[in-house]
Amino acid sequence: MSRNIAHSATQNNGVFLSRDIEQLRVLMSSVEDEGSIGRADEMANLQIDGIIYKVMHSTYGQFPLDVTEHDLRQLCDATMDVFRQQQTLVRIQPPVNVCGDIHGQFTDLLRIFSTLGPPPEKKYLFLGDYVDRGPQSLETVVLLFCYKVKYPESVTLLRGNHECSNINRVYGFYSEIEQRYQQADTRRLFDMFNQTFAWMPYVGLIGDRILCMHGGISDRITSLQQLNELRRPLLTLPSPSLEMDLLWADPMLDIRGVEPSPRGAGVVFGEDVVFRICEMLNINYIIRAHELVLEGIEYFADERLVTVFSVPRYHNQMNTGAALTIAEDLSHDVTFFPPT
Repeated sequence: MSRNIAHSATQNNGVFLSRDIEQLRVLMSSVEDEGSIGRADEMANLQIDGIIYKVMHSTYGQFPLDVTEHDLRQLCDATMDVFRQQQTLVRIQPPVNVCGDIHGQFTDLLRIFSTLGPPPEKKYLFLGDYVDRGPQSLETVVLLFCYKVKYPESVTLLRGNHECSNINRVYGFYSEIEQRYQQADTRRLFDMFNQTFAWMPYVGLIGDRILCMHGGISDRITSLQQLNELRRPLLTLPSPSLEMDLLWADPMLDIRGVEPSPRGAGVVFGEDVVFRICEMLNINYIIRAHELVLEGIEYFADERLVTVFSVPRYHNQMNTGAALTIAEDLSHDVTFFPPT
């Protein structure tokens, strides 16, 4: 495993001003037609390109004027259609970059693309929690939805626990829509995004050997086929359920088996559960997100489980963000994003 440290960039009013991001815009324009799968029945590539341009160039205040409710409705419809065509377990061939929580920190998402390369030049697997808490959930999810529609084989978006309406109604996404769009449109836009989230896949499998999800595992997992047949669409998750565990579960030292989570949703699981699931599913290890880890990455159960958290300075903490790059031989490098 190698360790890489990304250069920092400055930001102002939610928009990166660094040369890194200008280089990213050039890169994006140079590769925007490569690997694109046209979706003429839902949304022309030209229209997707227009939204990407607006997201990349609009100021915070200008964004709601540039990206209209009509744009968002068409984008959500097209994205939902792509999600429907995927199984609940998505098989991904490496190499691929794996990113944990973003939480509306749009400038840090751009920093990731600037450092590792934009889609479709590079393949990405995101582990969920795109919205809430950060200042630009809308820009974050709109850009990722655009990439999912334009490059469906290059971008995989898994569902996180904050892609559930009962959570993002409380932790910032609803309020952001309400503040930035006409108040009369708030509920309609909010429901539209959450109906799209409800079709997101839950699990990724890299090279048939690395299992990925937002939260974690539990004793409810029995097979890969089971993970391929999870219930969708679910606006809110049944509790208890495997779907809930995949989005909410956490590893915990000094326990065996599983116990109810102190979060009040899902479970916590011990190292023995990690070893058992890896053996049962014939996988090398597990990658998950969901928890802030101060160094961006943290290992558990003799490195059979990895937690990755991708944005730095989360909630004004001085944490480092990180992303994993999985090579064709399934080895991985880590790129770190120090706080600026």
